[in-house]
Amino acid sequence: MKKILVLLFVILVLTVSSVGFAEPAFNYGEALQKSIIFYEFQRSGKLPADKRDNWRGDSGMNDGKDQNVDLTGGWYDAGDHVKFNLPMSYTISMLAWSLYEDREAYVKSGQLRYMLDTIKWGTDYLIKCHPAPNVYYYQVGEGTLDHAWWGPVEVMQMQRPSYRLDSGSPGSTVVAESAAAMAIASMVFQETNPTYAATCLRHAREMFTFADTTKSDAGYTAANNFYRSWSGFYDELSWAGAWLYTATKEQAYLDKAESYVGFWSKEPNSTITAYKWGHCWDDVHYGAELLLARITNKALYKELTEKHLDYWTTGYNGERIRYSPKGLAWLDQWGSLRYATTTAFLASVYADSAVCTPTKVQGYRDFAKKQVDYALGSTGRSFVVGYGTNPPKRPHHRTAHSSWKNDQGTPAYHRHTLYGALVGGPDSGDGYKDDINDYVCNEVACDYNAGFVGILAKMYKQHGGNPIANFKAIETIEDEFFVEAAISSNSTNFIEIKAVMNNRSGWPARLSTKLSFRYFVDLTEAIQAGFRPSDIHTSFSHNEGAVISNLMPWNEGRNIYYVMVDFTGTKIYPGGPMDFKKEVQFRLSAPQNTSFWNNNNDFSFQEIKNTTSGGAIKVQRLPVYEDGVKIYGQEPVLVLPPQVNLTTPQEAALFEYPNATHPVTINALASSSVGIAKVEFYANNQKIGTDTQAPYQLDWVPTGFSSSATGIENFVIKAKAFDAEGISTLSSGVNIKVKLPYRVPPTVELNTPKDGDSFDAPTAQRPVIFSADATAGEGTITKVRFYVNDQLVGEDTSAPYTLAWVPSDASGNPGDVVNFKVAAEAVASNEATKLSEAALIKVKLAEVYTVKVQMINNSTTAINSSISPGFKVLNNGRSTIDLAKTKIKYYYTIDGEKAQSICFDQAAITAPGTHQGIGGALSGSFVKLTPAKAGAEYCLEISFSSAAGKLAPGQTLELQCRFSKNDWTNYNQADDYSFNATSAADWQKVTIQLGDTLIWGVEP
Repeated sequence: MKKILVLLFVILVLTVSSVGFAEPAFNYGEALQKSIIFYEFQRSGKLPADKRDNWRGDSGMNDGKDQNVDLTGGWYDAGDHVKFNLPMSYTISMLAWSLYEDREAYVKSGQLRYMLDTIKWGTDYLIKCHPAPNVYYYQVGEGTLDHAWWGPVEVMQMQRPSYRLDSGSPGSTVVAESAAAMAIASMVFQETNPTYAATCLRHAREMFTFADTTKSDAGYTAANNFYRSWSGFYDELSWAGAWLYTATKEQAYLDKAESYVGFWSKEPNSTITAYKWGHCWDDVHYGAELLLARITNKALYKELTEKHLDYWTTGYNGERIRYSPKGLAWLDQWGSLRYATTTAFLASVYADSAVCTPTKVQGYRDFAKKQVDYALGSTGRSFVVGYGTNPPKRPHHRTAHSSWKNDQGTPAYHRHTLYGALVGGPDSGDGYKDDINDYVCNEVACDYNAGFVGILAKMYKQHGGNPIANFKAIETIEDEFFVEAAISSNSTNFIEIKAVMNNRSGWPARLSTKLSFRYFVDLTEAIQAGFRPSDIHTSFSHNEGAVISNLMPWNEGRNIYYVMVDFTGTKIYPGGPMDFKKEVQFRLSAPQNTSFWNNNNDFSFQEIKNTTSGGAIKVQRLPVYEDGVKIYGQEPVLVLPPQVNLTTPQEAALFEYPNATHPVTINALASSSVGIAKVEFYANNQKIGTDTQAPYQLDWVPTGFSSSATGIENFVIKAKAFDAEGISTLSSGVNIKVKLPYRVPPTVELNTPKDGDSFDAPTAQRPVIFSADATAGEGTITKVRFYVNDQLVGEDTSAPYTLAWVPSDASGNPGDVVNFKVAAEAVASNEATKLSEAALIKVKLAEVYTVKVQMINNSTTAINSSISPGFKVLNNGRSTIDLAKTKIKYYYTIDGEKAQSICFDQAAITAPGTHQGIGGALSGSFVKLTPAKAGAEYCLEISFSSAAGKLAPGQTLELQCRFSKNDWTNYNQADDYSFNATSAADWQKVTIQLGDTLIWGVEP
């Protein structure tokens, strides 16, 4: 009975646990994605055009110049701006290790490209740091100088010295760690970039030899107050040797790695190899022993690895790492989450290996998941910036905070979200404060995220998750450049303004030496008093680096002028209280003993009219310019003179015999922001009439003809618009011709076709015949022109006047009956013309090739490793289509330039009761579009050989195919031009071309 009660109790506890205390589910895919983009925010140097944020900019562009080397690139260490190569190379090692272990997780999650780019950003920098076999630059920037300033990295002004190692001044720890990073990188790039992989391996070999030969850190001094190698260099030599053996399978590297095991760090006051700390930038022997256990299967390394992991999980020899009340394996106050998640990664890697003791596998995996879930929010809050519930918003990071004042309190919020950054973490009692000043709990660093990325890839591989499609860190931009202004003093003949130019840029932060602003005034009262703009004097009473202009015209016709205060040559940048702003006090003065000055109508005065010098306010009406281009604020509306254009008559128009009942009609279109008062019309510069209301029009009969042998007079017609304030603009001239009234026009009659005639499918062999009779009024007939729908289609110069016509460009389907208007025009030798009455005829359109395409994508998931379109081509015309002359085109984006392959699953011509397979008679090619179109970077072009035969009217071509990139990386079909995920339907976004003619679809 007692056993039954115990069993029931256990079942009850398990039931309650599963219902009320189930472990929360986390989106590991999103967390992985964001933990990688964090490294994009840490990048130094020239940033790529395809960067995924709008708040980081180029920085550190002079790094290495003090040593005459290019040391641009790499990552800033943490929330500061120093590039420390020891934690940086450790970070590269860990990221590359994760990709080496779990590449398929990055492929499946769509993060492979970003992970490779991230690693290469680091290894590219390490290559720059290693210009010769025994030369290595291990640091750029000096920590004390750097940490004394709190501002965005793009505008840092402190000195950034570069520090060098060589044979006489060695640094085995950092060089060996770099060798490990390059060795792992050589393996992860082998598939996608074998040439680069070989370069990485060469540097790894040379770095290892340099570190192993010197075995000294005597030259590594600049970083000692920040990243001293407390564990020595033997752990890095074993670590690098194990990875070089993995990359090359050369026994000498394995022998080296094992030879240094006895020199690894020990537990205090003992000879026992250390097992109570964690794998980190300083001590990598924990990773080295795991690698050696996996490589050699020796009991020694398995024992060392499991002793360390047991201490972190179930305990070893009666001792266990401290756990916080809520379950964090807590090692140290500095980066508690960093140690826990990195150890979780090691535990997961080891649990996945063949050498792990089987009974311990699940325990190590459970430990790993609990530590990751703690970081992601299992206690009710996330410790990853921009992820999960109640994430940190105030990490200790200068550029993300983006202060313009060298002050952690300004602004009181972070202007940028440092997505994916793992903060240091809570104290041993789970205490945590989201405070920018708490750099212990709220520090972020490249090495903090290094193992974290790895364990997230493991979690994604095991538990799944959904990365955010097309994730980018594009933020809303605040006002970055503006003026604060107030009235300092004013009187009857002057005003003095206090103005403060601000540069609070952050998207990205930038230094400018080309800023200026303008103050706009209305001088109407000065002009009315008989003064000129040059009588107004401008001057400074206080100036921090600007020059001031005289008054310059803005809208001279309306007496609007401005003064420009120009800071060109003065550095203004978000670097501190004296750097982000520059103040001037400037005065506009009328002549002495005058009293006409009036500020009330001045555009820029309106916002500051109630201010005093102590209360400068942010204003819009003192607009800011950079290098002459407005970047902030408002300008007065530029009231331009009215605009006027003649709409009729058109250039070169010809008018026949104008008279009072048949005048020349002149129309003009006029506009003005203050209204149009009238429009005047002119012929040969003589005013011929006026109109005061739109539509502006004049009926004109030309008089005063001169004698003309041709009977034609030339006129230049113009219009002039006046606005409500009397300002006017004259239009450009239009040249017209007028036939003199005493010229007699010809007569013309269209004989065929007659009004109402019908024609069935005219062709070149069976055209519509036009014919006309014409008689000259004066002179002789020179030709007769024929028009269809008012478009000239041909002419005949001798009687009988005829024309054979085929409607080649009519819109409509074959068999449609289309109406056409036909007319003839006679032209006499005196240039007189006459147009006949029009005849309306009906024409049935001739047959053309007619097809339609129905299409659906058989794989409708947006993110997919292959694209699988299915086509159904129907010949619903009356003409047989030669497939050998036909191409089907499917348009898509490639989402990563790679070689591609195609497979045809089905190809057949069908009709009721028939089926003809043509699978061997078609091929596919991939055509890159230059330039690319929206949704279309590439086109799959399907062609047919002569063996495919022909598609007769009523037959259908059915075709199924698949294509993919050769490395099976994903496409994103969602933005593809031809993608159809709904149902098989007539699909115009797939095209068919017969020879050079598009017979179906709409090209992108």
